[in-house]
Amino acid sequence: MKYTFKLFTALLLGAIVLGAATIAKDGGLSVGDKAPDFKLKNIDGKMLSLADFKEAKGFIVNFTCNTCPVAKLYEERVVELQEKFEPMGYPVINIMPNDVSMKPGDSFENMQKRAKELGYKYYVIDEQQEVFPKYGAERTPHVFILDKDLVVQYIGAIDDNMQDADAVEEKFVEDAIAALEKGKTPDPSFTKAVGCSIKVKK
Repeated sequence: MKYTFKLFTALLLGAIVLGAATIAKDGGLSVGDKAPDFKLKNIDGKMLSLADFKEAKGFIVNFTCNTCPVAKLYEERVVELQEKFEPMGYPVINIMPNDVSMKPGDSFENMQKRAKELGYKYYVIDEQQEVFPKYGAERTPHVFILDKDLVVQYIGAIDDNMQDADAVEEKFVEDAIAALEKGKTPDPSFTKAVGCSIKVKK
């Protein structure tokens, strides 16, 4: 019975990840590209941009949302990244890219509520859906690690096990930051993001 439930859960998540409409990638960033800055509304109502972080050594930019089951599985891990790496100079900037008319659970008010529950410090809304296409984000979650000059150092998943944080073998984001701290290039610098497709205005 336990195995059957796990199999059902895996199949359900697979359907969510693979069955949703695919976003046609038009451009987007590759490792080594310079990322564009942005000015988006944070959950405190103030506009936020990367330029506001004068002392940052880099950034963990995470495209995520309230409603995607995969994004939900990673919420606590995102908070852990925030608590571990922001004091080191790498703030976690969570960006909600979905069209809220398609996903009311991702409304700004619901973002504020969820951020308070989780402890997200930076959770901004890409209301006009202008930022995620420039980055090439296709999923929630989808991570882009930037250095202090906004050069992309890593793109992809947070780790290698979305379903079980205790069974993770490769912590891609943590390993990438560790490499940057040593003055090295992250390896891998690219992995496949696994999550729900971003919901775009029609």
